[in-house]
Amino acid sequence: MIKTITFTKGQTPPVKGFCSLTLYDEHHFFASNELKRYSLGTKNKNLKYNAHGSITLYVQNSKPDSDRYRQLASRSKSTFSLYVRCYWPEEKTLKDEWSPPAVIKTQFICFEQ
Repeated sequence: MIKTITFTKGQTPPVKGFCSLTLYDEHHFFASNELKRYSLGTKNKNLKYNAHGSITLYVQNSKPDSDRYRQLASRSKSTFSLYVRCYWPEEKTLKDEWSPPAVIKTQFICFEQ
């Protein structure tokens, strides 16, 4: 199972600090994985953006592929949850004027160059 989350250009969470997409297991602990990565966000300086400036993050319960810089993986085949964490949020975030993009279920990964 692979899920994608695409933030269009300029639509990442409005924060003054940093933000992340974090993967938790069914017990609300960080989801264990071979990358030892539990979140992706603005502190990750090696994230690869799509040609048109958006960024697509991949969440899966299988071994990560070659583009590990945009993937969160869980060993668990059961339930997991995703949270967008916003540190020092701007007014738009605090007043519910910003919403995260939808999580899309997909059958394959197609990385843009």
